[in-house]
Amino acid sequence: ARVALIGFPSVGKSTLLSSITSCKSEVADYAFTTLTCIPGMIEYNDTKIQMLDLPGIIEGASQGFGRGKQVISVARTADLIIIMLDASEGSKQLPLLIKELESCGIRLNKKKPDIYFKVKKAGGVKISKSCALTKIKDSFISQILSLYSFKHFLT
Repeated sequence: ARVALIGFPSVGKSTLLSSITSCKSEVADYAFTTLTCIPGMIEYNDTKIQMLDLPGIIEGASQGFGRGKQVISVARTADLIIIMLDASEGSKQLPLLIKELESCGIRLNKKKPDIYFKVKKAGGVKISKSCALTKIKDSFISQILSLYSFKHFLT
């Protein structure tokens, strides 16, 4: 499993990683001490878990400020995202972090959309969606289906 530690600069991500793994991520009293993704490993119940100390993100990260897009793209690969907050700023930081992550298509605490294929005896395949797809277009779904030799389908 892969766990990403995400939050604003100087909220304790590196301290947590260094405390619970054998990795020693640099800790300092200034923002942006961590400039690259620092991996650490822990073992729990015979399962290896990779923890990623990510550089701090700032407001506007989803638009690329502060290398935010790169940081968020690493978080997207995680099985679990731990959002770390400054105890005195948490009520301001949490909504901003959620907004930045959701702007890049990361759905926090939400089920994956139910997308399924229903094969019909006549008329091909009809693709049903349980919610509006905002990041993928029907034309893209059509291209993927064509690659797999689906000839008749409705989106």
